[in-house]
Amino acid sequence: MADVFVSYARADEDAAVRVADALRADGYQVWRDDELPAHRAYADVIEERLKSAKAVIVLWSAEAVKSQWVRAEADSARAAGTLVQARLDDSIPPLPFNQIQCADLSGWDGASDAAGWRKLKSSVAALAGAAPAAEAEKPRRRARQLCICVLPFQNMSGDAEQEYFSDGISEDITTDLSKISSLGVVARNTAFTLKGQSIDVADIAKKLGVSHVLEGSVRKAGGRVRINAQLIDGATGEHLWAERYDRDLEDIFAIQDEISKAIVDALKLRLLPEEKKAIEQRGTNSAQAYNLYLLARQYWVTGNHGDPRREERVMRICGRAVEIDPYYAQAWALLAIAQSNLRYGFGQDVDDGFAAAHTALSIDPTIAEAHCAMARRLEEQGREEEALGELEKGLQLNPDSWELNKAIGNFFMFRGRPAEARPHYETAASLMETDYHAWGMVMGCCHALNDQPGMGSAAEMTLQKVEQVLAQDPSNGAAISFGVSALASLGESDRAIEWMERALLIDPDNLNMRYNFACALAKLGDRDGAIRMFESSVSRLKGSLGNVEHDSELDSIRDDPRFQKIVADAKKRLGIKTSRPASTAA
Repeated sequence: MADVFVSYARADEDAAVRVADALRADGYQVWRDDELPAHRAYADVIEERLKSAKAVIVLWSAEAVKSQWVRAEADSARAAGTLVQARLDDSIPPLPFNQIQCADLSGWDGASDAAGWRKLKSSVAALAGAAPAAEAEKPRRRARQLCICVLPFQNMSGDAEQEYFSDGISEDITTDLSKISSLGVVARNTAFTLKGQSIDVADIAKKLGVSHVLEGSVRKAGGRVRINAQLIDGATGEHLWAERYDRDLEDIFAIQDEISKAIVDALKLRLLPEEKKAIEQRGTNSAQAYNLYLLARQYWVTGNHGDPRREERVMRICGRAVEIDPYYAQAWALLAIAQSNLRYGFGQDVDDGFAAAHTALSIDPTIAEAHCAMARRLEEQGREEEALGELEKGLQLNPDSWELNKAIGNFFMFRGRPAEARPHYETAASLMETDYHAWGMVMGCCHALNDQPGMGSAAEMTLQKVEQVLAQDPSNGAAISFGVSALASLGESDRAIEWMERALLIDPDNLNMRYNFACALAKLGDRDGAIRMFESSVSRLKGSLGNVEHDSELDSIRDDPRFQKIVADAKKRLGIKTSRPASTAA
C-alpha cells in the first residue's frame, strides 16, 4: 500500500500532480485517484487507501472547501491522526481543520527549497518516516528540515498580572526566529495552545512535526528580569543549549537577540545579513515603553468587549508609552484603535484615532493595524469603498494581523455579507488562542448562512474559549454573553438562562452583552424576553447601531412592531438616517 494519499478537488489536479511527483521523486509511494481500478467501486477503494496511508495530504483551495469528498477524506485522516494540510490559494480550511497547521503551497512551482514545501515534507516524514531517497542521501544532507516550536515561557514572577510580559517575550522570540529562512517555526497560536500543560518534549515534537523545542521562564521584579531558556532536541530530549540571563530590564532587547543568535549557532544555521538586520529591528529602544505596550495589548486582547473602560485603559497606557518614546509606531497604532472605538463605538468625545494612526504610519509605513482607525473615519463619512480599500491595504501589509482580520470581518458582517466575513473571523480565531469573540462571530456567520453543522462546531469552540477566559476573569460580561449565545445554539437553554442571570448581576451596564442576550433569547424562542433585552441595550446606545440591520439572529423578532419602534427611536435619537456600521476595530 502507498505511504501517502493525496486528497484534492478536481480543479486542482495540476497542483496534486506536482505534489505527488515530487514525493515520488523522494522515494515515497504516493496514491491519488488517477489510479482507481476499473473493476472496483470508487468509494471502496478510497476508504481502503485512506485507512492504509501513513500520511494523508489534503490540498485546500476555494474548490476543495466546497467538496464533500475532500472534507470527508480530511475528516477521516484527522480522526486517524494522519492528516497533513496544505493550501493552494488564500482560502481558509473549513472548521475544524483551520485549527490545524497548514503548509502554504500557494503559487508553488515545484521548488524543493520553498518554505511551504519543506514544511509539508517535514510533516509527511514525521508520519510516514524518512523517504528512501532521503535515507540514501543522509551523508550529504539532512533527512528532515530544522523546525522549532517556541513554547510559551512560564511566568515565574509570582504575580499573575505579569503574564503579559512572559507571553510577549515568547511572541517576540517566535517572530524573530520566523525571519530565518532556513528554520521552520510553529505558529504562535499553535504553541500557545500548550500553555500551562505538562509537556513531554519528545511527544510534542512528534505531534507537531518539529525537530527542536525552545522552552523557558521569565521572572520580572522591579527593574530586573531573569530569563531561563533551553533548546531541546525533539528526537533525543537532549539539551543542545541552555542559558540564564539575569539583567536589568533595559537589557531585554539584547537578551532576545542573544537567544536568537544562540539558537542559530546551536543549530548551525547560516543567518543572512538581511535576516540579522530584521531580527535586530525593534519598534522601540525603550524597555519601559515596550513593557507598557505589552500590558496595553494584553488588556486589549483579553478585555471586556462592550465595556468602555477597556478602551480608556488602553488609551492611558499607550499614551504613556508614546510619551516615553514618541517614535514607537506599534503603540501609536494601538492608541489609534482604542480612540476610534471609544469615539465611534461608545459615542465619547475623544479624538477618533486618525491623528495617532497617521503618526504610526509616518514612523513605520508597514504598521498594518493603523489602517483600522483610518478606515473607521472613512466609514463614518459614508465613504465605504475607500474604507474597505484602507482595510485591504492593511491586510496586504500583514495578512496575519489579528486586528485587521477582525476589522474586515466586521466590515462585511455588518453589511449583510456573512460569506465574505466568515474567513476573516476564522483567520482571527486561528491567530489568537483566547479569542472567543471571533469564534462567536463565526457562529453568527454560520447562522446567517444556514450552515447548521458549522454553527454547532463554532458554538462548541466559542464555549471552550469562553470557559478559558472566565477561568481567569469570571466577571468578563462579554465572554459570558458569547457563552450564552453558544449555549443557546447548542440547545442548552437552562444553562444559558443561568449564565445570563449571573452576568446581569455582575456587569449590568454592558450594552454589548445585553444585545447578545437578546440574540440568544430570540434563538431560544423567547420573543418577549428578546424584545425587552434588545430595548435595554439599544435604547441606551451612544455610538452606532452595529449589526442591528443585518443580524440574522434577530430575524425572528424583526417583524414585531415593538422591535421596529425601538430601532426607529434609536435612529432618531442618534441622528441616523440609514444603517451605520459598527466598529471595524477588534
